[in-house]
Amino acid sequence: MCNGQSCSPRGGCCCHGHHPGGFHRHYLTAVEKKDRLEAYLKELQAEVKAVEERLKELGEGA
Repeated sequence: MCNGQSCSPRGGCCCHGHHPGGFHRHYLTAVEKKDRLEAYLKELQAEVKAVEERLKELGEGA
């Protein structure tokens, strides 16, 4: 347990929301939201690239 100290490089708790007494954090911090959105954006960009490549392949075959 963290014992009230920040052990994460970004600050916050290293317990990942699992605290003694059954308390569980049920929200995302702004940093966590931003990180998730950035990861989602990368996934979407990769998908767009794959679709563009497939369209190019289909166009060359026509």
